[in-house]
Amino acid sequence: MKNQLPRRSFLQTAGFAAAGTLAGTASAGAHPVEWNNKRPRLLTGCCAYSYRAYLPPLGKMTMEDFILKAIDLGIDGVDITTYYLDSTEPGYLHHLRHLAFKHGIPFSGTAIRTEMCQPDPARRAEQFEGIKKWVDATESLGASHMRVFGGNIPQGATDEQAVGWTADTMRQACDYSATKGITLGIESHGGITARASNILAILKRVDSPYAGCNLDISHFDGDPYPQIEALVPYATHTHIKSMTGGKNPQELDLERIWKMFASGGYQGFMSVEYEGSEDPMTGIPKIIDQVKNLCRKYSTV
Repeated sequence: MKNQLPRRSFLQTAGFAAAGTLAGTASAGAHPVEWNNKRPRLLTGCCAYSYRAYLPPLGKMTMEDFILKAIDLGIDGVDITTYYLDSTEPGYLHHLRHLAFKHGIPFSGTAIRTEMCQPDPARRAEQFEGIKKWVDATESLGASHMRVFGGNIPQGATDEQAVGWTADTMRQACDYSATKGITLGIESHGGITARASNILAILKRVDSPYAGCNLDISHFDGDPYPQIEALVPYATHTHIKSMTGGKNPQELDLERIWKMFASGGYQGFMSVEYEGSEDPMTGIPKIIDQVKNLCRKYSTV
């Protein structure tokens, strides 16, 4: 594609070796594209999913209401979970873009559902076409990042096979998103992405400057902290929660996690994805206050 930037790899062996025990499927000497080796710039954010109890079909809150709620929260950006958009018509998306502009709040990105881990090439092609549609919608919104999911590993498949199928779809998707200037962040969210090693292996195979990790800090198999640390250099966006997921949730040490992002030189949004039991209207402001304090403490620019 004429407008696509060339793919590249940053061969920073020492940094990747620190995550070597996690990146078991990534071969020595070949690395994903690293994003963060700068002074940390940590911005506050919130995703629409946090208010799912009030958004359709459960409630009457609109995406416009969510954008205005973000102004009240005093955050730096909003993360548009596309499940709650009224449509993908350009007029509607341009309306939301204009509303956000009038209130001085950018979109940190969009978030869509995908199942890229498909053994059938025809199914992978379907996923690719769906991603293209949402890349176009993200461009209409004026956002520069889009969250995608890897999906579940098919029964009987190996991690290596699943990594290959997922990377095949994401590579094509990044080739397309690059023509729009939009980065795709694969989320750490169970299935093929339940372990940092698989995410690193996928990003290595995709090998695109428009590929990264939407780093959800709560959805890992095993100890989350070393896996978060391994992925920080490849983080293009985040989803922040106070508890781990699963059947036995544990409180996350957000101070420890912020230190990892600061040490890794992350520059981007720390977007709250609220999943607590308290009513979002009272629970979200509490975690937003934590995020604000930590961002002020650990940002250097």
